[in-house]
Amino acid sequence: MEKLKMQTPNLVDKYVEQIAKIFPEVITEIKNENGDIIKGIDFDLLKQKLSNVLVEDENERYRLDWPGKKASMLKANLPLNKTLRPIVTKSVNFEITKNLYIEGENFEVLKLIQESYLEKIKLIYIDPPYNTGNDFIYIDNYSEKRKEHDLRIGAIDEDGGRYFRNTESEGRFHSNWLSMMYERLTIARDLLTLDGIIFISIGDNEVHNLRYICDQIFGESNLAGIIHRRKNRKPHNAGHTMSLSYEFILVYYREKSFKLRQEFDEMQEDEKGSYTIYPILQGDKKKRTYTFLKGIRCDCVDLKAGIIKAKNNDKLDIEILDKPVIANGKLLNDIRISGRFRLTDEEGKLSKAMLEDNIFINKAGFPKEKRYRSESDFKVDNHHWDIDGGKNEDGNEEIKTLFNLKGDNYIFPYPKPVALIEKIISTIDSRDYTVLDFFGGSSSTAHAVLKMNALDQGNRKFIIVQYPEPIQIDSQAFKDGFKYISDIGTKRIEKASELIRRELGEKYSQEMQKLTDNCANIFSDEDYLLERDEIQTRINYLYKMDVGFRFLKVDSSNMKDVYYHPTEITQDILFASNIKEDRTPEDLLTQVILDLGLELSLPIEKKDIFGYTIFFVQTNALVACFDENIDLRIVDEIAKLNPFKVVFKDSGFINDKDRINVEERFKRLSPQTVVKVI
Repeated sequence: MEKLKMQTPNLVDKYVEQIAKIFPEVITEIKNENGDIIKGIDFDLLKQKLSNVLVEDENERYRLDWPGKKASMLKANLPLNKTLRPIVTKSVNFEITKNLYIEGENFEVLKLIQESYLEKIKLIYIDPPYNTGNDFIYIDNYSEKRKEHDLRIGAIDEDGGRYFRNTESEGRFHSNWLSMMYERLTIARDLLTLDGIIFISIGDNEVHNLRYICDQIFGESNLAGIIHRRKNRKPHNAGHTMSLSYEFILVYYREKSFKLRQEFDEMQEDEKGSYTIYPILQGDKKKRTYTFLKGIRCDCVDLKAGIIKAKNNDKLDIEILDKPVIANGKLLNDIRISGRFRLTDEEGKLSKAMLEDNIFINKAGFPKEKRYRSESDFKVDNHHWDIDGGKNEDGNEEIKTLFNLKGDNYIFPYPKPVALIEKIISTIDSRDYTVLDFFGGSSSTAHAVLKMNALDQGNRKFIIVQYPEPIQIDSQAFKDGFKYISDIGTKRIEKASELIRRELGEKYSQEMQKLTDNCANIFSDEDYLLERDEIQTRINYLYKMDVGFRFLKVDSSNMKDVYYHPTEITQDILFASNIKEDRTPEDLLTQVILDLGLELSLPIEKKDIFGYTIFFVQTNALVACFDENIDLRIVDEIAKLNPFKVVFKDSGFINDKDRINVEERFKRLSPQTVVKVI
């Protein structure tokens, strides 16, 4: 039986194997730091193989360098002997939820989940430290031991935390920040699906440097855009010659082939010039009925009379009152459409747009407007966001409302407003994917995911990562009983879930009551039933939606050091358990899941069979038993279930004979099962 490695993979080995497939002749043998002979690369020969594209003088190469860059690249590739431990008492609906909250240093978390979530994250949003000199960043020193460095600069707390203030007087002010971001984004890129995208909030201190490193990591051609976001309602100067009312959001595709929703699309062209597509409906307008003239373009081939429901906002529903006749992509008759139109015909604007061929009906059946750049009133800027409810003040008020704070009391500085993250989420034309935020803060991202799911009955999942940054003892949060930032984040998720359910539940109940009161006057029986069922579906979803999270924290490996250093094994410990005494079966299961590259959100069921505790992950995807004194009786029982993979403790078998016979039993009873031990 093969032993699991129980550590993150060594990416250098992976890259060497990939290069070997392309250029086998460049593979050689070298000595590692322990004097062992391992595979290596003859870089001189590799350069010769690539001589037609090689830049001969590396000192004249176009690139961004800083002290620590090479060490940062090395760090991103090396294995990590740590694990994640589940904390059920801090979790909500641990057994059934698909959401994750992970407490730990985010670089280590990214390393730990890199196999489990390789190319599985659709959207990443992060709000990292802006490196203003007043915020905190993670710091690593590559020339001295970490503990020595942390003690020297006073960057450790009582729990060994390494979050420290990076001031402008620090000699490596920009280099510290660049190294921190580079190594994390390098891993994050590989987590994105091929059609995935990352949004990164940043201030003007480091936006230029962040662009450089993102161009290197994601590719310059994969820049989707740089968004200018208005962050304050009222500009403030704060000693600057120009007020800092805006910040930036850098947006990068994993692959350029992916297209976001329309607001991120490039300008389109026709014979009249460049244009963008603009909605002509607006939820806060009165309902009106207008005639859409024959001859306008119609991309919806099966357009019919009746109500067309908007995807995310029922106030944008329309009703087509006449039966459309369509041929060759054109309307052959006039039709009346009722809806909340932004463009009105009181001043003839809508009719004028139709006559100028600037109005069309899209594939979903909704009327849209083409706005041309050449027009004097062209005001559309896809890279400028001034979001209602999306200012920093709104983020502060959301926290105050959730935690029932009065006056100027705040328990978390500068939380991102939920409306901002909702807008980011809405750029993905799907309702079933995973969102990752590895600078979790107060969990605004989790709040936004829950709210979006509640509004459109989506199945989005979140992974929030937050370092256990200690809260200052003189802060309001500490007075309210919070010890770490992660405590605020998890509590916010719970409170946000309650608020969303309460507010939307009341809203939908009122809609149902209004519908019932007015159905005789407004609806036919069929219309009433359809509307009633839709509202009831929304209500039902609120109380079955996933509002939980599995809480996990970074810790040292479950395995003793001798497991990774066999040279240290002596005769007296040769047959002893290689597992640390304080670790639970749940701890072992989580590390096995990571080692096998399975998702941490998979459903886990625990059963008692013959007095043994058996874990079932995703039914039979993985079956594990970490009990002692395992005999062939329980082995046969597990084998009859035909699991895809099964894992035992190497020291858990009742005797060596049974241990040796395990593989033979599975070959006979369940030959497709992969059997491993730890």
